[in-house]
Parts: sequence; C-alpha cells; structure tokens
Amino acid sequence: MVPRMRARLYDILEKHDSDSPWCPVVDTFLVVLIVVNVSAVILESVKSLHDVYHAEFFAFEAFSVMVFTAEYVARVWVVPEDPHKTPYGPYMSRIRYMTSPMAIIDLLAILPFYLLFFVSLDLRFLRVFRLLRLLKLTRYSPALATVAKVLAAQRRSLMAALMIMMTLLVFGGSVAYLLEHKAQPDAFGSIPDAIWWAMATLTTVGFGDVTPITPAGKVFGGLLMICGVGMYALPAGILATGFAQEFRKHDFRVTWSMVARVPIFAGVDAGVIAEIVDRLIPLVVPARHVIVRRGEVSDAMYFIANGDVEVDLIHSPPRHLSDGDFFGEIGVLMDRKRTATVTAINETRLMVLEAADLKGLVDEHPVLEHNLSKVLNERLHELEEIGQVHT
Repeated sequence: MVPRMRARLYDILEKHDSDSPWCPVVDTFLVVLIVVNVSAVILESVKSLHDVYHAEFFAFEAFSVMVFTAEYVARVWVVPEDPHKTPYGPYMSRIRYMTSPMAIIDLLAILPFYLLFFVSLDLRFLRVFRLLRLLKLTRYSPALATVAKVLAAQRRSLMAALMIMMTLLVFGGSVAYLLEHKAQPDAFGSIPDAIWWAMATLTTVGFGDVTPITPAGKVFGGLLMICGVGMYALPAGILATGFAQEFRKHDFRVTWSMVARVPIFAGVDAGVIAEIVDRLIPLVVPARHVIVRRGEVSDAMYFIANGDVEVDLIHSPPRHLSDGDFFGEIGVLMDRKRTATVTAINETRLMVLEAADLKGLVDEHPVLEHNLSKVLNERLHELEEIGQVHT
C-alpha cells in the first residue's frame, strides 16, 4: 500500500507529463501559491500595508510554509521512485536529493519561518530568503529551465569572460589611479576608489560622480569606454550561442520523436531516423491557412511540430490533428491526388518531407518498404470502411 502511494505521489510531483489528473492541479496550485507569496513579501515591505494587515500577512505566511514544508517532505519521501536514483538505495538517494540545488532552494524558502521560533536574535534579514520561492518556478517554467540549462552548459565560457572582465577592471582601476590620484586625491585616492570609476566606465553606466581631468586620464577613459562596449558583447554572444544550441537540441528531440512515431518508420535504426530528420524542411503557416487542398498533387508529407490542423474529409466528419501527428504520407506513396483539405486552426509549425525524399528513403531501406506495405494494407482497409482515401 505504502509503495503504491509513494509511486503515485512521485508521478504527481515529479513527472509533469504524467497521466494523473492531479498533476496539472497540483502544478497550477503551487505555481499560483509561489507567485502570490512573492507578491505578499513585496507588499509586506510597504509600512502602511504591514501595519494594517500584519496578522493577515502572518497567517498567509504560516499557511504557505505549511504547504511548502509538506511539498519538501513529500519530494524527499518519493525520491527512491526516481529510476535515476534507484541504484543509490533509499537513504543515500534521499541525501543526494537533499543536497541538490533545487532541494536547497526549497529548504531555504521555508527555513527563516522556523528559525524565528528557535533563535532569539533579530533574523528579519533572513526574510529576503523568502524571495527564493520565486526560483521554485523553475520546476514548472520551461523558459526558466532553459535559462538554467544554458547557464550550466556555458559556465566555463562565462567564467572565462568573467575573468577577462575582472582583469580589465583591475587593470583599468590601477592605471586610472596612477594617472589621476595626484590631481584628484579624494576621487582617486586609492586603487579601490579608481576601480569604482573603472566599473562605471566599463559598464557604460557613467554615473558622473567621478571623472578624469588630466589629459592622459581622459584619453585612457575613452579607451576604457570602447573596451567596455566590446566586453558587453562577449557574454551576450556566449549566451546567444548557448540558447541557439539548446533550442536546436530541443527541436531535434521533438522532431526525432515525431518521426519515430510514424508507422512507416517504426523499427528502423537511429541512423535512418537521423537521415530522415536531416531531410525535413521547417514550415510555419498562419491560422486558417490551407496546407493541402483536395485535388492537388501529393508532393510531400507533413509532421506537426506545434499547432493544430483540421482535416476536411468528404464522407466522414472533420478530423483534428495536433502536436506530433502527421498527414499526407499515403497520398505520396500511392501516387494519388489529395482527397482531403487540411487547414491550420492556429499558427502551426510543420516539418515537411518532400515526396522525392520519402520515396528515395523507401527505395534505399528495405525495412521501410516492408513497413510501407503493412501500413498501406491497414490504411486501405480503413478507407474501404469509410469510402475515403487518406490525404
């Protein structure tokens, strides 16, 4: 009974693609609670609101901590259900999880509340850790998760860029000190003071509170400004490359999954799937755009990467296709004209495999020819029942 309950709770908390109806409910509840919590922390800092609604703020904080504590304990309890952590055993797998970044964030988000009951010191400064609850959204936000992946993947390049920037900052501050400290002993009285000016200059902020007045200092300041523009481009380029690589990997995984689900391509090895993926052409169509029209020549098959389409058949009700579905393959392989009209319901991103490429793949790989014969027989049997030919 207990293992079954733990497995079910693991599906709800950790497997966001779970079929459990409770999964979206729990995810939505926790996301809303996190957002409202952060809003409450911000509003509580307004003295007029805090004085009037102090009790309400505390009650909501207590409720939130109770929920987040239950979530933390539940996540620790279900760790042994994770197939990646099973080899470590139940106790070691829990310890490894509790020292992971996300578990530490979960703990820091609730720890200040409990410390106030056990420590008599003024721990109001720890309340800032309540804002860490905002980081809990990375569990539920694909965008934030992507940012975390990019930062992790590019950490070495970013550290190298940071080291270059720190070197330039120290160098700029040291040179500025040598050039300006005699003329401005108050503003450039030490290298740390000069580094403050160098930081404002390199970041192109230019507060104007400290400026060089000697000719050599002005020339050096101008050169440092130019270097600052270049230094901004370095981490920006690294992050842009990282995001592009992450999106390409995501698109490749999605496309691979779509291709592997097509019955014609079932059972083929990874090399053939990769060859098919390489031949796909991306296509984005707006809402209400007619992708294929009845009576047209069947010149390609289509995979739906993102979006929804409606297939208008003659002798049966319209069919709805969405992410991961495909259409048009039978018309191509049977050399028949389109017998259905397919219209995009909303903006739809498609991957197109042209007829010549599809037929070439079937000719090159015998397993595809075998799959094709099987799929054609099944489809023809379906079409005989409804008196219709597939697109």
